[in-house]
Amino acid sequence: MQRLAFIRGVVLALVFTPLAGLCAQPGQPAPEIVATGAKGPVRLADYRGKVLYVDFWASWCVPCRLSFPWMNEMQAKYEANGLRIVGINVDRKPADAARFLERTPAKFEIAYDPAGNTPRAYGVKAMPSSFLVGPDGQVIATHRGFTEEDRPALERSIRQALKLPQ
Repeated sequence: MQRLAFIRGVVLALVFTPLAGLCAQPGQPAPEIVATGAKGPVRLADYRGKVLYVDFWASWCVPCRLSFPWMNEMQAKYEANGLRIVGINVDRKPADAARFLERTPAKFEIAYDPAGNTPRAYGVKAMPSSFLVGPDGQVIATHRGFTEEDRPALERSIRQALKLPQ
C-alpha cells in the first residue's frame, strides 16, 4: 500500500511539474493566447509593442460585473497611449457569455476559449484573473478577483507599464 502511494505521488509530480512552468508570473514571457475573437483568432503576437491587459472572465462571475465598466474606462482612457484590453471568456456555452455581455457590454476585445487552454497556461485559479503584459511580451503584474478598492492600484500598474507619470 505504501509503495502504491509513493508511485502515485511520483506520477502526479511528473504530470503536474511541467504545468508549473507554464503559469504566467511577473518577469516571465506571457503564454500564448489560444482564443477566438469576433474577427478570428486572437494571438499574443497581435499585441506586440502594446501594453496588454488580459482578463479571464465567466458569465457566472459576480466580480466580473464590476470589472467590465472599469476595463471600459481604462480602454477609453489609455488606448491612445498603447493600452489594449482583451477579455477572454471561459464559458462552455456561448449563449451564457452573450447574455452577460447584453447586460454588461464590453468596449474592448472579447475572445472565447471554452476549452480552457489559455487560462490553464496562465495558471488561472479565480475569476476574474488579470495579467498585465508589457510591449515585449513579458508579464508585468497579475491580479485575482476584482473589487472597487482594487481600481487605484490596477490603474497605477497600467500607468507604470505605459510609462505615464503617476
